Amino acid sequence: MEMIVHLDSEIFDVVNKGIKCVEGRLNDEKRRKLHVGDKLIFLKRPDDIDKIEAIVEGLSYYNSFKDMVKDYTIEELYLSGYSKEDYLNILKRFYSCDEEKQYGAAAIKFRKI
Repeated sequence: MEMIVHLDSEIFDVVNKGIKCVEGRLNDEKRRKLHVGDKLIFLKRPDDIDKIEAIVEGLSYYNSFKDMVKDYTIEELYLSGYSKEDYLNILKRFYSCDEEKQYGAAAIKFRKI
């Protein structure tokens, strides 16, 4: 299976450099279809022209993003210079509290290919 993942340019750049290696997402129906060995295609916003291909190396599931961030460094998840609290607040722009309660969080560990 292949999954498209859209990333803002700053995040795309740290994935491209091999620094960021975990993608935190809502564990909704789309992410529940992912398996180890599947391909991720990261597209750089806003144009979605630049792309990075990666392989899913691991999947971990959590009741919340707060639980998820305990297992990773901020560099693995986001950008250095930000705190885990900053990261959690950024995720709130994408996912509501109700969605997080309903689905929980997925940590997608990947390796760039």
